[in-house]
Amino acid sequence: MNRNKQAFLIVVLSLLASSCGLYDKYESHNTIPAGIIGMETAADAPAPVSWREFFTDPLLQQLIDTALTRNTDLKAARIAVEQSEISLKMAKKAILPSFYISPSGSIANFNSNTSKTYDVPLQMNWNPGPIGNYTNKKRAAQAVVFQAQASEDAVRANLISAVAQHYCLLQLLDRQLDILTQTDSLWNASLEAQKVLWQNGKIYSTAVNQQEASCLNVKTQIVDARRNIRAIENEICRLLAIAPQPIERNRWGKYSITPLGTERVAASLLANRPDVRMADFAMEEAFYNMQAARAAFYPGLSLSGSVGWTNNAGGLEVNPGKILSSIIGSIAQPIFARGQLKGNLELARLNCENLRHRYVQTVVDAGNQVNEALADCQAASEKQGYYQRQVEVLRHASSGTHELMDNGKATYLEVITAQETLLSAQLNEAMNMYDASCGVIALYIALGGATR
Repeated sequence: MNRNKQAFLIVVLSLLASSCGLYDKYESHNTIPAGIIGMETAADAPAPVSWREFFTDPLLQQLIDTALTRNTDLKAARIAVEQSEISLKMAKKAILPSFYISPSGSIANFNSNTSKTYDVPLQMNWNPGPIGNYTNKKRAAQAVVFQAQASEDAVRANLISAVAQHYCLLQLLDRQLDILTQTDSLWNASLEAQKVLWQNGKIYSTAVNQQEASCLNVKTQIVDARRNIRAIENEICRLLAIAPQPIERNRWGKYSITPLGTERVAASLLANRPDVRMADFAMEEAFYNMQAARAAFYPGLSLSGSVGWTNNAGGLEVNPGKILSSIIGSIAQPIFARGQLKGNLELARLNCENLRHRYVQTVVDAGNQVNEALADCQAASEKQGYYQRQVEVLRHASSGTHELMDNGKATYLEVITAQETLLSAQLNEAMNMYDASCGVIALYIALGGATR
């Protein structure tokens, strides 16, 4: 008998020793290669800050607050997190046995003799499954929660970015409308002057016609600008999940986006990106699923039993009732499962390998987005000085051309050309300022900021 116990103990210890690898923990791959950002400088790297510190415009902050409260996509992401947390709680409790009560009774009558029997058992089932199966499934469920949380962060970051970009676009359109309105007023006055000159016989009617055509062209641009403003306001309302309405905003340039220090960024900041974290958590889930597939090769334990009251003693009635208890235990060792266990393990291993490749590509894409945002910021910064100087020069040229025409030393065509060139330069300057703002916003998001 002692030998049997020793043999059983040896078998149990060997199973436990061979299954130690089933409890290994996943080692995170969330490390960013140092050279993934070509223009990075590890020193003086900006740390992620709250979006409130980044977007200082109070009206923009109010819009973002409303979006974070009402946006339906963000609400859906939050529900997904809650669902995954419920699944995790269920996975944690999967190791516990289940209990249920199933009372039954019968009444039989034979030859005027009545027989009443009853059973009130409390039944228990416990099936923890193969060795290591419960632990790995619980850890996989935890990784799913992390993925859902990272997904929510991604939705939040994209929402903040979208609201900020549309707000800046509204300010740009206001600036363009202001420029067009000023130009329209100026050209209307010029048209009236052209009509006086024509009536006095100093110019031909074709000059008046061309000036009027230019005025009409500006008026159509004003209509387009107002329509674009309405469209952007509607889009912001959609993001805020509110009815279409005018959006209150500050004038262009009153509040600037907090500088990020775009000349000094570190690749390590990419680890804050929700998509990079999601890719890492997906590998973690796949790792534990592969461990669970390995655990399927080991024996599984199953235990069931019941305890309760009964007055049925093998066809005889016993009053009062007596306690009846039973327990059944079994261990099942897979021997041949038509290749399913080996196939599941191989599929899980290939899934892990595939997710590793996806993680690498996610990091590469993240680095590329940062590089593109850096290039946009630097290009807009370099062009801004040129645009400012160009507008200043063209404003002097337009004013000088007007004076020359008044003195008879320039033609109306030269005046119109100077005015159109100035208008184009002013609009280009405003668009470049918008591109600069979008570049900084894109860089901030690309580095994983604005998630909280």
